[in-house]
Amino acid sequence: MSADDEQRLARVALTWLAEPGTRAVHRLVERHGPVATLDLLLDGGSPDGWLHSTVAARTAAGDARAVAAEALERADRLGARLVTPDDEEWPTQVAVLANLRLPDVTRRVDVETAPPLGFWVRGSWPLGEALDRSVAVVGARAATGYGQHVATELGYGLAERDWTVVSGGAFGIDAAAHRGALNAGGLTVAVLACGLDRPYPMGNAALFDRIADTGLLVSEWPPGAEPLRPRFLIRNRVIAGGTRGTVLVEASARSGATQTARRAIYTNRVAMVVPGPVTSAMSVGAHEFLREFPKARLVTGLAHVLEEVGRIGADLAPLTRGPQRPADALDDDARSLLEALPRRGAMGVDRLAARAGVDVRTALRKLSLLEELSMVVRRDGGYALIPPSRPKRTTAATTSGSA
Repeated sequence: MSADDEQRLARVALTWLAEPGTRAVHRLVERHGPVATLDLLLDGGSPDGWLHSTVAARTAAGDARAVAAEALERADRLGARLVTPDDEEWPTQVAVLANLRLPDVTRRVDVETAPPLGFWVRGSWPLGEALDRSVAVVGARAATGYGQHVATELGYGLAERDWTVVSGGAFGIDAAAHRGALNAGGLTVAVLACGLDRPYPMGNAALFDRIADTGLLVSEWPPGAEPLRPRFLIRNRVIAGGTRGTVLVEASARSGATQTARRAIYTNRVAMVVPGPVTSAMSVGAHEFLREFPKARLVTGLAHVLEEVGRIGADLAPLTRGPQRPADALDDDARSLLEALPRRGAMGVDRLAARAGVDVRTALRKLSLLEELSMVVRRDGGYALIPPSRPKRTTAATTSGSA
């Protein structure tokens, strides 16, 4: 076995011995390399009591190197590959997870947030290239029609503009975002919390096959790994740290999607939130996230998202304005005269000037302008408003006659 193969095998074995993100393992690999770290842990030399117990429990269930070798063979049969930091396609941006520290947390899944040791990948795109220009779109599994519509539109629009859409492959918002990107003929990446050969949920199996055909399925866990509950939160740090920003579309009061956005905040990525109806239980978590984190950005569509993650000064969202009206271009005097005219009937110039608060000469000049703009008409020694034109109604008789 070559030195490179031995290192790859060691990384797989380490991920089996301890869950991805374990900081003690990451520190040892950074200091000693994967092979020496594996030897150290198997010899009972863990510097961490919890890690020592975990390694002892796993080694009692099997030989770490044999398990790793089997995982590599299984992946090869699946058409998947192992990507490590030594590979050219490694997404270097996930190194930011080394600095991820969530405040006021005690759960292991919130503390052990180190960078991955490797990724299992199914799909032809280079992983680093796919994630280089990417946005995560996440949200509730029990999404409303509103949320699914927004996620689909965001996925489609981002993919149409050559952004990779990243999500977790779950029901609801995740699936809608993936499908939006696929329908646009764009690139989408599903980051899973289980082995690539047993994607979860199984109801999205056809969707996962579509993603693998044109995009990427990615996991830190070897083939055969089960989708255990803590693994979804472990996975979420990769979605947050591996993309330029995370869009939270819908989230209930207790939602894993808000944890993804939270990890984005603490990795100095852009966290964006789509507002929803205040009466919707599926928007409670999203709204509370906006209240808790002033750095989070409220977005209402693709233009806002592109402004947050795109090039500075180049991807600005257009200002939101109401429909343009003819009176918007008038100066203050002309507008005052227009407002002073009665809704019905005409009014003399002297009275109109007094009512508008302008002198008669100014009134005559501005009224001539308004007349040219077809906004007023001279009538009975005064001026009257021209009502806005309305589309003509076409009656059935007229339609049949013209035919």
